[in-house]
Amino acid sequence: MGKTKTKLIDDSLPQDQEVKKEAPKSKPKDELVEKLKAELGIGAEEPQRKPEPKTVTSSETKQKEEKKPAKQKTQAEKSKPRSKKYQEAVKDLDKSKTYPLTEAIELTKKFSYTKFNGTLEAHINTHHAGIRGLVSLPFATGKKLTILAFGKGADQSGADLVGDEATIEEVSKGKINFDLVVTTPEWMPKLAKVAKNLGPRGLMPNPKNGTITDDLKKAVGSFQAGKTEFKTESKAAVIHIGLGKLNQPTQELAANIKTLFMTIGKTKVKKLSLTPTMGPSVKVDLASI
Repeated sequence: MGKTKTKLIDDSLPQDQEVKKEAPKSKPKDELVEKLKAELGIGAEEPQRKPEPKTVTSSETKQKEEKKPAKQKTQAEKSKPRSKKYQEAVKDLDKSKTYPLTEAIELTKKFSYTKFNGTLEAHINTHHAGIRGLVSLPFATGKKLTILAFGKGADQSGADLVGDEATIEEVSKGKINFDLVVTTPEWMPKLAKVAKNLGPRGLMPNPKNGTITDDLKKAVGSFQAGKTEFKTESKAAVIHIGLGKLNQPTQELAANIKTLFMTIGKTKVKKLSLTPTMGPSVKVDLASI
C-alpha cells in the first residue's frame, strides 16, 4: 500500500472570504434602516451648532453714537463762555485782588450792564452757618417788609396785617405769608402755640431785636423805614443781601455795608464780595470796613 497523503486545510482564507461576503449583505440592510428612519423622522440628529459670536446691531450702534454727542454737549454747556457784555465788563477787573470798600462800590457801579437801575448785592461768607438777625440800615433799600402785628394798638400801628387768635390758627397751618412779626408782651403766651412754625424761620418775636414792645406803632415804623433781615443759607455759611440801589451815593451804600458788618460782627465774617444785579463780582478788603 502506498502512503496516505494528508491534506492540510487552511480555513483562514475562507474566513476572509466569508467576512468579505457578509459585509456586502449588511450594507443594504443599514441603508434600508436609515431610509426608514429618515422617512419616519426617527433618530434624526441635528449637527451641533457652535455658539454664534454676539454682534452689535446697527440700531445699538446708532444709540451709542447718539449718547456720545449728548455727553459732549453737556460738557460744552458747562464750559459755555459768559456773555459779551460780561466779558467786556470784566476785562478791566483784577479778580484776584481785593479792593478798598469805596473803590469796590465804584467798580460795582461801573461794571453793571443793566439798562435799569440795579441793586447793589452783598455776598458774605461767614465762619459758620446759623447766623440771622435784623439790621436797621441808615439808608433804606426800598424793599418793603410785610409786617404782622399782635396786641393792643395793632390796628393803628401801620402794620400790613393785624393778628388775632384766628390769625394764629392760620399761621399754624401755613396759610398766611409775612416777613416780620411784632407783638406786645401779653400776646407772647398765645404766640407760643406757633413757636414751632415761627422759630425755624427766625420769625418768633424777641425783645433783643425789638419785635416785642409796648409801642407797636414805633416798632413798625422803624422796621418799615429800613430794617432788613439777614440770614445764612440753610446749607451754607453765606449771606446774600441787597444793600441799596446803584444810583445811590457811594457814601450811603458804604454806610449801609458798615452798619451791616457791625450788626453781624466783624469776627464772624470770612470774606465779602459786591455784585450788581447783572455784572461781575468785586472782592472787598475787610480791613477797609
